[in-house]
Formats: sequence, C-alpha cells, structure tokens
Amino acid sequence: MCWLSEYKPVLRFNELQRWIGTISYKALSGTLKEMEHDGLVIPKEYPQIPPKVEYNLWERGQSLLLVINLMCSWGEA
Repeated sequence: MCWLSEYKPVLRFNELQRWIGTISYKALSGTLKEMEHDGLVIPKEYPQIPPKVEYNLWERGQSLLLVINLMCSWGEA
C-alpha cells in the first residue's frame, strides 16, 4: 500500500515487484489478492499478451495510510 501511495497512483505488478525487491511472485500475488478481497486495491486487467494488470488504491486503502504512517513513526521513535 505504501508503494502505491508514494511512487505512482497506479503500478503494474512487475513494477511493484521491482520496487519492493525482496518479495517473491507468489507472495506478492497472494498479498494483492487478499488486499483486493478486502477492498483495499483495485486491479485493472488488460486483455493482451503478455497479461498486464495495474493496481490502484481504493478509498478504503487510502484511509489506512494515515494509520500506517503513524505506526511507522511510532516504530522509528
């Protein structure tokens, strides 16, 4: 969620994986599916080969960013 909010409003799967760097395809895919199920991200699929999927935060996901940022600040302190 932080990557989607900080770098671009929309990121493709491979871009997310490159930005994060230390996550496997399976872990990222599973996490994005859970976040989609919870209403935090919106996947937009394009019918092409190779497949292209872009992810964007829903309003519900954006509303969690304040809490996440406060937790990060608390952890750093």
